[in-house]
Amino acid sequence: MSDHPYWLGFSLVPEIGLKRFNLLLHAFGDLRSAWYADPATLRNNGLDGKALANLIAFRDRVDLDAELARIERVGARLLTLLDDEYPVLLRTINGAPPLLYVRGTLTPADGLAIGLVGTRKVTVYGKDAAAYFSKGLAANGVTIISGLAHGVDTVAHRAALDTGGRTLAVLGCGIDVMYPRDNAALAKEIAAHGAILSEFPLGTPPEAQNFPRRNRIISGLALGVLVVEAPEKSGALITSSFAAEQGRDVFAVPGNIFNPSSMGANRLIQDGAKPALTVEDILGEINVTYTTMTTREQAQEFAPEDENEAALLQFLSAEPIHVDDLVRLSGLSTPTAISTLTLLELKGVISLVGHMQYRTERKP
Repeated sequence: MSDHPYWLGFSLVPEIGLKRFNLLLHAFGDLRSAWYADPATLRNNGLDGKALANLIAFRDRVDLDAELARIERVGARLLTLLDDEYPVLLRTINGAPPLLYVRGTLTPADGLAIGLVGTRKVTVYGKDAAAYFSKGLAANGVTIISGLAHGVDTVAHRAALDTGGRTLAVLGCGIDVMYPRDNAALAKEIAAHGAILSEFPLGTPPEAQNFPRRNRIISGLALGVLVVEAPEKSGALITSSFAAEQGRDVFAVPGNIFNPSSMGANRLIQDGAKPALTVEDILGEINVTYTTMTTREQAQEFAPEDENEAALLQFLSAEPIHVDDLVRLSGLSTPTAISTLTLLELKGVISLVGHMQYRTERKP
């Protein structure tokens, strides 16, 4: 039986966050056992105070099957931190959300992604820049991640879809709450050609304190974040700050020095962000060269394009190997190894088999 009902149950209990999720998983082995444990056992395993009181009161009145049915009725499903489909890059960040609500589909190719963010009050220049980068990246197989807000976010999603690419939208509200309302049609299209994601329970309103949490997911899903246009006090800069903390690349589009809408992006460049003047500037940094290499015969002839690919390929064979072992053997950081593996998979050189295990696609 799936543990999803119990992950959902614990996620709805006040005072139980990622730290206590991990504590309960370590103590009980699974959340189903923890859900049905008596108060004394829970207390002996570190759950006490308000968290314990809240859990006891909540589980006596909640119908987990009914809660799951509510999620299904809005066309969504749950992903837990332990599910294979849970985005691998997101799993590596500090404070990764234990539970995601998802409408649409996530694919391994979405590991090759850029967060594209900026101001809601976007200028004509900002719209042109956002569309240019979104279309160019999407055309080269890069998934565009943004927040469905007005302005740069909307332009980024729209441009990716118009190019036939994939895009993911991360919400700062429940997945059943449409915000902004006039993006309802866009959200439906995103779900059909990508996915809508949220860590917030159904019915959660789009309150201000939710958006920094939303922003850490945007950066956590991506190899890097591109700030197109942003004033000095902007949520886009919060996203770029999370990206830097998570070891992701930070890019910014230079703007008019006399326009307040460009001050945040220009400051980022001044502080060390990589200036993005062309799509190739970003593709080069994330080591993407457009290729149609998909056949096994082409994979046999593949030569590593950089030292990261070479470091991983020497340990990859027809026998599946776990990503943790590849990190240990290669000496690469986890984000670097995962992003390089994603690229190799896109090139048809390796394949993902089982839970975070890879093997070569070369013929024996």
